[in-house]
Amino acid sequence: MKQDFTAVNHLDADGNPAGGSVSGVGLSITWQNGPLGRGADRKEPNGAFVETVLAAALQRIQSYQDGKFKCRENAIAITKIEEALMWLDKRTRDREARQVEGTHQK
Repeated sequence: MKQDFTAVNHLDADGNPAGGSVSGVGLSITWQNGPLGRGADRKEPNGAFVETVLAAALQRIQSYQDGKFKCRENAIAITKIEEALMWLDKRTRDREARQVEGTHQK
């Protein structure tokens, strides 16, 4: 499947994700640049997270499924996006349990 967009992914000097962007017709995303930090050092986000973009795509496909374009393929896509979100949430919960969420620590 051809993807008609331009993507740039930046890394910092240590090879950590450092923002970037994706753009195409009707699409413009600036990715979060750097970790948010923890506790009193926590910062406001400065860009989008993959989870937010997946959730936006999920609601759009669900709107098709709620209307006259309901089909098996939409149902499967919804399930797969929900599964992706579940795994990303598990990753976040595991990182929080290790007290490394919001940092570049593993």
